[in-house]
Amino acid sequence: MAISVETFFLNPDAQGTLQAKIQQMIAEGILSGRFHIREKMPSSRKLAAHLGVSRITVTLAYTELVANDYLTSRGRSGYFVSVNAPVPPVYSPPAKRLDKVDWGRAIGHSYVGGDTPNKPMNWREMPYPFIYGQADPTLFDHANWRLCALRALGQKDFAALTGDYFDQDDPLLVEYIARHTLPRRGITARPEEILITMGAQNALWLTAQILLTRRRKAVIEDPCYYSQRDLLTHIRCQVQPVQVDGDGLPPDAIPSDTDVIFTTPSHQSPTTATMPLARRHKLLARAQELDALIVEDDYEFELSFLSAPSPALKSLDRDGRVIYVGSFSKSLFPGLRLGYLVGSEPFIREARALRASILRHPPGHIQRTAAYFLSLGHYDAQIRRMGVALHERRATIEAAVAEQGLRIAGRGVYGGSSMWMRARRGTDTFQVAEDLKASGVLIEPGAAFFAGPDRPGHFYRLGYSSIAAARIAPGIARIAQALGA
Repeated sequence: MAISVETFFLNPDAQGTLQAKIQQMIAEGILSGRFHIREKMPSSRKLAAHLGVSRITVTLAYTELVANDYLTSRGRSGYFVSVNAPVPPVYSPPAKRLDKVDWGRAIGHSYVGGDTPNKPMNWREMPYPFIYGQADPTLFDHANWRLCALRALGQKDFAALTGDYFDQDDPLLVEYIARHTLPRRGITARPEEILITMGAQNALWLTAQILLTRRRKAVIEDPCYYSQRDLLTHIRCQVQPVQVDGDGLPPDAIPSDTDVIFTTPSHQSPTTATMPLARRHKLLARAQELDALIVEDDYEFELSFLSAPSPALKSLDRDGRVIYVGSFSKSLFPGLRLGYLVGSEPFIREARALRASILRHPPGHIQRTAAYFLSLGHYDAQIRRMGVALHERRATIEAAVAEQGLRIAGRGVYGGSSMWMRARRGTDTFQVAEDLKASGVLIEPGAAFFAGPDRPGHFYRLGYSSIAAARIAPGIARIAQALGA
């Protein structure tokens, strides 16, 4: 008796061709224990008719499963689950044990309890995800990324795939950044002045570890990227928040005993303010006066779809005191975890040694795939496509916000992918965000971005990189209703 075809269903979210989906469906049935050794599979004709696919597709899937020893073929009798098929593991979680260790005393440094907001894992299922920093699958060139990944798996790139670079990086990726990415920001750098990192946050962590001690003072923007503030707290250096205005970080407000200045001049996080050219020069002069270093997080400069971005601080630096942080997370996808540091050679040498002692280097296959994607022009096409889509969504969200009477606290002069919003004073946007989840709307409360005990709770951020333009207006209407606007 063959296994009933009624037990077979194709997963609509499965990746790959129909043949690959059928293989995955059968392999999962065997691994889960639903299909047992020596059980007969449905005939290719019956399974094809049940699934609504061609018979040759099922036959090819069966043939591949035979080659992988999941199935076996018996002449005219059909296909059966192989006696050599992987046996599903027998596992039951052990009962929770009571530790006898006093972990409150044993843990020397605690890293939990920071300000990082919880973003629900199922945000893609929400109809109105005004969520920041996530990729929109409709805008990403998955086909060409897959081709680049396959090329990076080839025999020619075997060394890049499997080798241990120790403290080095993929020369193709470093060369592209030096020749193409950095010159667009007016920056010139030699390979010895570039280090690949596991995203911008890893770059910021390396920088803080090298430059700061308990006796040194770091200036951060207020409000700012909350993870930046958390990592400085873990280092236990002196941290001085400086309130930003409509032009970003004000140089005159930087204390005279500052050692390191962290700033986001292109798109201030989270207000989206862009620092004018005159202020950039003043900030460099202030840093020179204090003999301080500047760490420039130049995120989202690629998403300047309204006009050309201002020159990077690093491009205006004549003293070598600016350390530049770049990332491909916003322009490609955050799961890539690929960024880079640019700085003077002595600093990069230290950063390279620290990175090697912690994680050696970012995976070679990821670096080589990104190098191919960038060098073949797919990245530039991706940025153009994103610019067109984000421009449309920006116009749509501005019109919807104006129609509903909501207040914009900050919008990027050159573009970006989010808007900084202000509700009435006394509004608890954290509670509003929790209430909105029930109607499928996600917003980001703003309190976590501010320093100090008395954080304003009436700000919030609306990202528009992950929501279709058609869903923006109805989503904004629900936000306005929840805020009582």
